[in-house]
Amino acid sequence: MRILGAASVLLLGASASASEAPVAVSPAVSASIDLAITGLRSDKGNVLVCLSASPQYFPDCTKDAQARKLKISAVQADSIQIDRVKPGTYAVALVHDENANGKMDLRLFLPREGFGFSRNPRIGMGPPKFKAAQFTVGADDEQYTVHMKYIL
Repeated sequence: MRILGAASVLLLGASASASEAPVAVSPAVSASIDLAITGLRSDKGNVLVCLSASPQYFPDCTKDAQARKLKISAVQADSIQIDRVKPGTYAVALVHDENANGKMDLRLFLPREGFGFSRNPRIGMGPPKFKAAQFTVGADDEQYTVHMKYIL
């Protein structure tokens, strides 16, 4: 992606006539987020990943149209990469969807499946707030470890 941005600057400069100044086009800045996932209790099902920039929709980002949502087989979920992330403030929520039904299963309001959050915030009554899990992405790639938790 960065090479394409540089190439477009060169092409624009080459097409400009001697009387025109080349138009500077800045390449789109983006980074990758590498998540190391620890503590999965089994390799059954999937790990559902939600990368959100919206405190309003965190941690359940099903209604967040801007969120990045991934479904990774639990067998392959020890390391997850999210590419092309624009600079900003984000938080990640993960669910170990062991029965692969696409959602967090509850029993008496308690999660029956595993969960994890960026920055591994302390879990009290209910999920953490966005601020407790938030991190900032710039132009450089980021690496984080998320520890999965299980209640039942």
